[in-house]
Amino acid sequence: MASNTHYSINLDVRFDPLDLIDVQSIVDECSETWFNQTLCRVNDCVVRLGILQGEFHWHKHDEEDEFFYVVDGTFLIDLEGRTVTLGPKQGITVPRGVLHRTRAPERVVVLMIEGAGVVPTGD
Repeated sequence: MASNTHYSINLDVRFDPLDLIDVQSIVDECSETWFNQTLCRVNDCVVRLGILQGEFHWHKHDEEDEFFYVVDGTFLIDLEGRTVTLGPKQGITVPRGVLHRTRAPERVVVLMIEGAGVVPTGD
């Protein structure tokens, strides 16, 4: 799997409280290979939508945990010494400070929940 060099990462909060969020509509409209959109804020956290194919770089978040939930497809999370494979309706929390890399051999749709201050590319 080739390394992905272009990431479309949108930190703006796209939806306000009580707005309907139609994830499938966003997925259907997306033509980018590596798309990350902040959907909404929930207290001190954000929910982000990833529509991904390819590899992200190795990184970590020193102060925040990160939760990944697969909506559709297969998502790989490389950790030091092992790889976690997630399928639809599976999730995992990567604790703060843990070096990781995410990969998607084919297009995958992932929801991520993390602190609003997390920089998706790592610290």
